[in-house]
Amino acid sequence: MKLKFLKIKIDIVSPYDYMSLLFDIDFEVIELTNSLLSIDWDYFISTKNQNIVSFVENKRTILDDWYKRYLQAKSKGINLQKLYQLSEETKTFWSKIKKVFHYDGDTPVFVSDSHALSYDLVKMYQCDEVFLFDAHSDLGYGGLSSLKFDVNCANWLGKLLHEDVIEQANIVYSPYTLEKPSFFKEINRLYNVNYLKFNDIQGKIKIRAIHICRSGAWSPPWFDSTFIEFINSLGLRYEIKDCPARNWNPNNISFSEQLTYLMA
Repeated sequence: MKLKFLKIKIDIVSPYDYMSLLFDIDFEVIELTNSLLSIDWDYFISTKNQNIVSFVENKRTILDDWYKRYLQAKSKGINLQKLYQLSEETKTFWSKIKKVFHYDGDTPVFVSDSHALSYDLVKMYQCDEVFLFDAHSDLGYGGLSSLKFDVNCANWLGKLLHEDVIEQANIVYSPYTLEKPSFFKEINRLYNVNYLKFNDIQGKIKIRAIHICRSGAWSPPWFDSTFIEFINSLGLRYEIKDCPARNWNPNNISFSEQLTYLMA
C-alpha cells in the first residue's frame, strides 16, 4: 500500500507584525513505500554489450570471456576496448537520484556482481516495489515459462511479481538498451510493470535499500575502476556481496594463457 505525507517547513517572515503575519510554506510529498532502488552498471554502457546473451555468471563469463573477445578482436586488427563507451551520466547520476528518491545515511547499500541479489534484498527488507535502472528488464526471457526457473540474473524481477512479493516493478531503461517493453507482453498483461523515463518519476519515493550490481558478464572489466568511483560517489557506506576483483591486463598475458582464454 502506498501512503503519502506532507513534510512542511514554515518560516515566519515578520514575527513582530501580528497584523500582517506572513508564512512561507515549503513542502514535499514523500511516498511511504518500501522500495528497493536497484542499479545495474550496464545501464551506463554502450549498446555493443547488449549483444551478449548469458544467464550464467561465473569466472568464465565475467572475466575469461572478455579476454577471449579481446584476443579474437585483436587477431582481426580491432581494439575491443574502443568498441565500448561509458556514459557521462555516471558523473551526475546520484545528484539526479537524490532529487526523486528519499534515503539517508542509515539506508543499507549492497554491491554485488550478480543482479540476482536484488531478489533476496526485496525479501530481506520487505519491499513492495522495485525501481530498476538497467539495460535489461530482468523480467525473464522466454515468456511466463522463464519464471519457473530458479532465480537468476535474467528473471529475478519477474519472479518477485509472479510470487506476489512486490506490488509493482518500475523499469527505467538505459538509453543504450536494445530491449522494448513489447518483448514482455505476457508479463506486462498479468503484472503491474511500469516502463518509465527518468523525468516520469515524481515526488520523493522512500528507499528502503539500494543495490548496485556490476553484471560482469555484460560490463567490461576495464571499466571496473570507474565502477568503484561510481559507488563511492554515492557517499554512503556499503557492503560487498560476492563481487570479485577482475584483473584486466591484456598486454601482460603469456602465450599459454592466451590459448586457455581462446579455448574457454
